[in-house]
Parts: sequence; C-alpha cells; structure tokens
Amino acid sequence: MVQVVLIRPGRTEFDEQRRIQGTLDIPLCEAGVEDVRRTIDELRGMEFDVIYTSPCQAARETAEMLADALDVKLKELDQLANLDQGLWQGRSIDEVRQTQPTVYRQWQENPESVCPPGGEAVADARKRVRAAIAKLRRKHDGRTIAIVAPEPIYCFTRCELAGGAPRDLWKCCTEAKRWEVVGAGTPQLAPTA
Repeated sequence: MVQVVLIRPGRTEFDEQRRIQGTLDIPLCEAGVEDVRRTIDELRGMEFDVIYTSPCQAARETAEMLADALDVKLKELDQLANLDQGLWQGRSIDEVRQTQPTVYRQWQENPESVCPPGGEAVADARKRVRAAIAKLRRKHDGRTIAIVAPEPIYCFTRCELAGGAPRDLWKCCTEAKRWEVVGAGTPQLAPTA
C-alpha cells in the first residue's frame, strides 16, 4: 500500500478573502510562504520517493519549496488540476451563498451533483483524480509520496485514498489542516494552520 502525505498549498490572497480560485493561477501570499515554511519544518525527517503537484501556481510554488528544502524530486500531474469553477472563480463564498442558495446548499450536501456555472462537473473531476490515484498506487506501492493539491482536489484525493464521499466542500476549504498522512492505517493530521 502506498503511503501519501497529502499537503495543501500555502495560502493565497484569495484564500484570505474567502474567494473561489478554481483554475485561476494565484501566487502564494506572505502568510502562504510562512505556511509552507512551517510545513517543511514539520515534514523534515520524512522520506519521500517523489512530490507530485497540481499545476496551479500556489501548489507549484509550495511543492517547489518543499522539494528544494527536503531534497526530493518533483513532478507535476495535470490530472490534479483544480476544479474549473467557471463563473464562480474570483467570487467570494458568501456571494455564491447569497446569490445561489440552492446550489450552495447542494455543494454542501451532495457536491458530486454540482457543476459550477460554466465550469467542470465535480463528478468529472473526481474521475480524473481517481485515475491519477490508481496509477500512483501501482507505481509507488510500499513507498511514501507527497501530493500537493488545492481544494477541492485535496478533498477528492483524500476520499480516493481513505474512502468516503466528499461532504461540505466549503467547510473543507476553511477548516483545513495543512497536511495529513493517508494510506498507512488511520490518517495522521498535522497541526492546524
């Protein structure tokens, strides 16, 4: 069984403003760089075969800092690209809640049935994450890898590794741990952000 250290990218200004990033390339903010530095300190001593990253800017920056500090090779995986949230990208979560309360509630209760307006269906994103995880499980069986992925791809990846279905994706984004170990028994959570 592969062991995966699942890592969220450091914060961006959009995270601090509770704005939806989707596929927008947003760099780490100063607080995000500090997040990554703390994560590096917490992960020192762990050995990884490789660090895989989502192609979004914040994830790449996070993964590059981790790979450099921990002396691990880095690979970008297009299948871990963030969910295209279409017309929601750049909007605040509160704005979506106020203007589209039915879809907002559906996103909380049954996210796989949602397709953000002009975006990608959650079910389609889950399928591509499922395919990526299946390949990584075969390739790295018995070893430890790291995956840097933004929300909601982080949540989808965790579901594929640990089982279960995604619930309340807004909450996942706002009450998240920086990293966790999944795949070797019970998931281990990192300190809160």
